[in-house]
Amino acid sequence: MPSDAVLYQAAALCLTYPDDDFRARLPLLREAAPQLRDFVDHAAVTPARELAAHYVRVFDVRNQRGLHLSRWQDGDTRRGMSLVRFQEVYRAAGLEFTGEELPDFLPAVLELAARTGDLGLLTEHRDGLEHLRSRLTDFGTPYATVLDAVCATL
Repeated sequence: MPSDAVLYQAAALCLTYPDDDFRARLPLLREAAPQLRDFVDHAAVTPARELAAHYVRVFDVRNQRGLHLSRWQDGDTRRGMSLVRFQEVYRAAGLEFTGEELPDFLPAVLELAARTGDLGLLTEHRDGLEHLRSRLTDFGTPYATVLDAVCATL
């Protein structure tokens, strides 16, 4: 397991929709991943509805800030084979992807890296991660600090 496994798991949680479970985990995330404290502190003081609305605005794919990695590489029309590749990586690791999201959803890929130490999908999609990080920074969202921390490990 990579030394950054805790960071990847914490980042995965930070990049999921901020529901009540997310809010309950904030103290743990703050302690477990010091690299994410700026984001976690922001999330802790932001009212729940405001944070949820911000999440939806930030990661709206129409604004090209989506969390699906294959879109950054393949666009919307050529993603099929990439999605199959993601599924194959999960299966090779002995994991079955059963989430509501597609297998290229960044939080799922981060969790895979945390659980298995396999950084292959993250490094394969490093350019997309950097584009997303740049767009989040330009948008001025605290979510950019989560991508900063992840990208710094790659």
